[in-house]
Amino acid sequence: MRGEGGEGRTRTLVCFAVKEEAAPFLKFATHDGGISVLVTGMGKLNSDRMIRERLAQTAPDLVLTCGFAGALNPELKIGDVLFEEDAGSGLGELLRASGASAAKFYCSSRVATTAAEKTALRQSTGADVVEMESGVIRKICREKQIPSATIRVVSDAAHQDLPLDFNALMTAEQTISFSRLALALIKSPGKVPQLMELQRNTRHAAQELAGVLEKLLSRRNRGGGSARLG
Repeated sequence: MRGEGGEGRTRTLVCFAVKEEAAPFLKFATHDGGISVLVTGMGKLNSDRMIRERLAQTAPDLVLTCGFAGALNPELKIGDVLFEEDAGSGLGELLRASGASAAKFYCSSRVATTAAEKTALRQSTGADVVEMESGVIRKICREKQIPSATIRVVSDAAHQDLPLDFNALMTAEQTISFSRLALALIKSPGKVPQLMELQRNTRHAAQELAGVLEKLLSRRNRGGGSARLG
């Protein structure tokens, strides 16, 4: 997926796991030919395969890995935008000016679905938030000496249980099985309101993330700078 009018070399590659994370940002991306958007799919295997394929085709100046994250730090709230950058990216000041805060991320192989699981991860890793793709993407970027940063938004708070165990709904390809989802809701119809609340929260979070990304990239473009790792 590319922004329309994306002729010429990609300056910034912005990665999302799923289209719902990317949707609010795409309107901005389509007006900047230097921005390319890649939807990798969920999890480490999908993100590894997709980022390797894309970087074999193009060499961006910067890779951003973006999307939702679950809070492990109890002080964080839904809609908070957080980042972790490579030392050579030069993005920290721009990100703070755009409304994001520095944080420690943990890249997990599974969805953290309960408050108890989040508490355990907080204690074992010291991380502020958990997600499933950025660690892999940024490792590959470091191998290729491409500056990168994780920019993610809190979609569920540390004290919250998710309405369903999304790990049990995953296929072998790390996608949500809609038949399993439907069966889970038939068995537990009381979960529907909680699922709708999660959907509202993620929609709000995606809008907050898009706002920060738009500010960041507009500021960066005005500065005209790009960083490469030496």
